[in-house]
Amino acid sequence: MERRRQRMVQQRGFTMIEALISIMVLSFGVLSLAAVYAQGIYFASLTQYDYIAEKKAEQAVEAIFTARDNNTLSWTQIQNVSSGGVFVSGPQPMLQPGPDGLVGTAADAGSPDELIVIGPSSSGQIGTAGDQTVDLNPWMTRSIDIIPVLDTAGNNEPNLRQITITIQYHVGQMQRTHTLISYISSFA
Repeated sequence: MERRRQRMVQQRGFTMIEALISIMVLSFGVLSLAAVYAQGIYFASLTQYDYIAEKKAEQAVEAIFTARDNNTLSWTQIQNVSSGGVFVSGPQPMLQPGPDGLVGTAADAGSPDELIVIGPSSSGQIGTAGDQTVDLNPWMTRSIDIIPVLDTAGNNEPNLRQITITIQYHVGQMQRTHTLISYISSFA
């Protein structure tokens, strides 16, 4: 019996200090997970803006190819203004296409801001006056740079050009960039 009492005296539970330390370690782990989760939600929300930038870059390239194929633009016009073409160099505001139907040209001057539809009107139909829209102009710019492609000897390839579309945009404090590089030939 005496031996049994000694065992009971020797077996003790956690002290208050050990319990507090374990609670602090557990709290630190839970708060770290919460911070990682919040950051994941933030970066997941950026994907919609990345998608918009990707589609606006694709839209610009496709418009250039269509203008070439429909003979709306001649081969000499598919260049930046500095090289005798119609595309304005440097970051430009996101405006609707001008009368030429192309974005990034001097003809865009005075065009309204480019809007995207993010939801239907209160009637539930898309394409009506009450659609929910976002104006891209205040926070997104587009650059269209067209340069000649060089052959292996370092000479300009006369029938091939490189098109670089760069979309820059701000989301909160973060600046993001999407770049699309394509090649266009003079042959439709």
